[in-house]
Amino acid sequence: MRPKVHQVLATLGYGDAIGHEVLGIRRALRSAGYDSEIIVETADPRLEDLTVDYRDIVGDVSEDDLLIHHFSLGSRASRTAFALPARMALIYHNITPPEYFIGVHDQLVRQCYHGRRELTAYRTRCELALGDSEFNRQELESLGFEPTGVLHVVPDFSHLDAAPDARVLDAYDDEWTNILFVGRLVPNKRPDDVIRFFHAYKTTYNPRSRLIIAGAHGGFEAYLAQIYAFIAALGVQDVHILGQVTNEALIALYDVADLFLCASEHEGFCVPIVESFHKRVPVLAYAATAVPSTMDGGGVLYTEKHQGRVAALIHSLTSDARLADDVLLAQDDALDRLRARDFDGTLLRFMEQALSTPRRHVPSVAYDFWRQFKLADELEEIRQYRPGAFRALPLEDDVAPIADLGHRA
Repeated sequence: MRPKVHQVLATLGYGDAIGHEVLGIRRALRSAGYDSEIIVETADPRLEDLTVDYRDIVGDVSEDDLLIHHFSLGSRASRTAFALPARMALIYHNITPPEYFIGVHDQLVRQCYHGRRELTAYRTRCELALGDSEFNRQELESLGFEPTGVLHVVPDFSHLDAAPDARVLDAYDDEWTNILFVGRLVPNKRPDDVIRFFHAYKTTYNPRSRLIIAGAHGGFEAYLAQIYAFIAALGVQDVHILGQVTNEALIALYDVADLFLCASEHEGFCVPIVESFHKRVPVLAYAATAVPSTMDGGGVLYTEKHQGRVAALIHSLTSDARLADDVLLAQDDALDRLRARDFDGTLLRFMEQALSTPRRHVPSVAYDFWRQFKLADELEEIRQYRPGAFRALPLEDDVAPIADLGHRA
């Protein structure tokens, strides 16, 4: 029988970059004849019917099978996959350094720290370690993973093919210059620098301009308050923070944007950059981490966060039509190169490599790992179906590892 090739990840999100890649991988594997499922701990309700709970694969995976493990933050799903007998290929989407979240999100500080530490345990577990960008591959290599490779992200732009939200067009499609940033409102993406650069541009060059920031900020309400306080202290006007938007609203924002401005200091890929390429919006981005390789010769990079110089670049790109056209042509070429990559063929070659590689040693886990797994499963069933009984459970010493399954793996 042909080996099964399943994907394992903590959660399958709706409309995000990892979710698009996971669905694309499943499509390619099934088209090639592999039995392939998406194994998760949680999933967006709109995608749950496409997934299998990680607890249901125990006993259903053999040493001849292959698990594609999408590693971001550590999870129960990932630790269970670690303990199973199947071969493993790891795809690394990067973990933001925890120092970005100090004083902003204490839980995420811990999660990022433990996730980065847990990643190193997979060096001897994986037959193959892949980054979804060259930057991520190099990080894996620096941590001692071998062999490594790059499975490039090939974004799916189908979510940008609908009709734009007319309300957004009514609000922003006017004679003003629209500077856009799309991304989660988190410290590593440096929305504060985007606001500083816009303020310098607006006061020096163009008072009839606005900054639009679109992206989720759930869980970062305290940071959002800091950003609003920063805007007030700076005295900058016409900054619109929209939060998470619909696909139709996102399409409209790209349609009205005169420039996409990025100041992020840590990116594993940065999908909104290539979305801007697709929507033919000039991109001005800080040359950090994976951003230069994602740009691939398109757009304009800046290497110093000098607000006067960045403001001058914004002015040049929004006022010089010939320069903007040249930038867009370079972005078109970069996007053509990205689309020309044989994602399916590259994926299948990597899978064949992992399946034909001599097996690593059987993973070693704590002696009571599977006992804790069973207890955690029972505890979760009580939590879901008998919440009153769950709340009445004593907080004894032996309960703690059940709720945090896998730190023993």
